[in-house]
Amino acid sequence: MLEIWTPWIGLIAALLTTSSFIPQALKTIKTRSARDFSWPYLLLFGISVSLWALYGLLRNDGVIIGANLVTLLLILVIGAVKARHI
Repeated sequence: MLEIWTPWIGLIAALLTTSSFIPQALKTIKTRSARDFSWPYLLLFGISVSLWALYGLLRNDGVIIGANLVTLLLILVIGAVKARHI
C-alpha cells in the first residue's frame, strides 16, 4: 500500500523544499541585497544540492534531479546578487 504513495511523498517533499527557497530569492532580487547570506552558506548549500542532483542522475530519479537543479539555480541567483552588490 505504501509503495503507491512513495513517489508522491517524494514529489511533494521536493516541491515544498524547492518552493521554500523561492520567496527568499525573489526578495533578494527585489531588494538587490543578499547581505544576510554568508558565502560559506551559499557555497555549502550549492555543493550539497549539486551532489543531490548528481545522485538523482545516478539513480535516474527525475524528481531529485529537477528539485535540486531548480534550487541550485535559485542559489546562483542569490550568489550573483550578492557578488554584484558587495
